[in-house]
Amino acid sequence: MNPYWSKIAQEITPYQPGEQPVDMNYIKLNTNENPYPPSPAVLKALAVTADHKLRLYPEPSAVELRKVIAAYYQLVPDQVFLGNGSDEVLAFSFLAFFNPDDTIVFPDITYSFYPVYCSLFKAKHRLIELTEDFSLPHVDLLSGASQGFIIANPNAPTGRYLELERVEQLLKANQSRLIIIDEAYIDFGGESAVKLINQYANLLIIQTVSKARSLAGLRVGFALGQQGLIEGLTRIKNSFNSYTLDRLAIAGAIASFQDQDYFLTSRDRVIQTRERIVAALKKKGFQVIPSQANFIFISHQHHKAEQLFAQLKLQGILVRYFKQPRIENYLRVSIGTEQEMDTFLTVISALIKEGD
Repeated sequence: MNPYWSKIAQEITPYQPGEQPVDMNYIKLNTNENPYPPSPAVLKALAVTADHKLRLYPEPSAVELRKVIAAYYQLVPDQVFLGNGSDEVLAFSFLAFFNPDDTIVFPDITYSFYPVYCSLFKAKHRLIELTEDFSLPHVDLLSGASQGFIIANPNAPTGRYLELERVEQLLKANQSRLIIIDEAYIDFGGESAVKLINQYANLLIIQTVSKARSLAGLRVGFALGQQGLIEGLTRIKNSFNSYTLDRLAIAGAIASFQDQDYFLTSRDRVIQTRERIVAALKKKGFQVIPSQANFIFISHQHHKAEQLFAQLKLQGILVRYFKQPRIENYLRVSIGTEQEMDTFLTVISALIKEGD
């Protein structure tokens, strides 16, 4: 351990991102990227923007992008906050709304960055145990001492979706507490809680262009909420880095929202492939958790997930394996192209046949 490290650097256990191989000889189904390219309009916007103006700082509040996102969600620009990916927006949220030693509540099986941020920002956390099928239990999730709740909807890594009616029940029952809804995967089948923003001052929604809009490489995330919440996030951003988005990211994100037809076509292809693969896997004896995301969470009674993970990698297919209690026999599989998923289905079918 380096003697110059701070106490935080020494003690923290960092988030572990999915494997990003240097060579691209793999079918990459491990990091929930969109298998289809960005809109041609995005690529054109990037080419046009890559000019002599790159010597200049971008507009710090990215007002044009905020206007476009606000119009898309029928909000006003002051209800939109932008950051360098949704993870940064989430980090700013911890700083803006929670104090050290505050207690934050989230499910025991969810996005593994949440406990990392709690550790980094010295917040406490309390876990709500999901049911046996990974559903959120029908209880007052925020009873007791807590300052806020974070829910990924659809949840990661399970893909389960919490209906809008139940989201509103949480908001109504906990109006003195902040409810953060992490909607990174909402476009793949769920209904966003954005329509509830003007009714509930305690609602903050975090989204991204990385998934459904095929722009993971541009790093654009955003938060939607009432003006007071957005102002809190802006105060933190401008105390940390005023220029979180570069000119190319802003231009690309604007173009992606303006090409609605391409967005819908690409998204629908992913959904259709997901449903086809789910049906095929069930016929082969897999348990598949209901998913409204661009990935599926699968398990087989007679074949250990860790072994399947290793065998798939040897066959040139990357999926995600989480070696932790309750989900150690599950694999998370991102939805690839039709051809990629056909190959995955062929390989995993052969693997379970060999083991029988």
